[in-house]
Amino acid sequence: MNASFNIHPQLLADCEQLGNLELCSVLLMLDARFPWLILVPRVDGLRDLHDLPATYHEQAFIEVEVASKALYNYATADKINVAALGNMVPQLHIHVIARREDDAGWPAPVWSAGPAITLEGEDLKERVTALKSLVFED
Repeated sequence: MNASFNIHPQLLADCEQLGNLELCSVLLMLDARFPWLILVPRVDGLRDLHDLPATYHEQAFIEVEVASKALYNYATADKINVAALGNMVPQLHIHVIARREDDAGWPAPVWSAGPAITLEGEDLKERVTALKSLVFED
């Protein structure tokens, strides 16, 4: 991994940084409607999952599992969606999204649920604290 690694500016604009796992930086998407983490492998030059060197595959899957379980427990989710789309942001990033049958977009993809409702203030603080505890628990 590269010590001078940078997260794409669009991800930084849309998210709150929570911290780092062994491979990935963990970001919280600032959409109040969906508990949503984004994992960004700290390896330069990655666009798609197949670009991730084989030596990192197992760790990436472990970290997707960590994020998935954290969101599942946080949101009492009915389903966890995992996707690496990258159509808007060319840097490899993995979306891990808690879905509930009563959420704003169920059963359609979150991207078709209309404009984001910005997560801010006490709601942001609570979600950050809870998810940090769940993702980075010892």
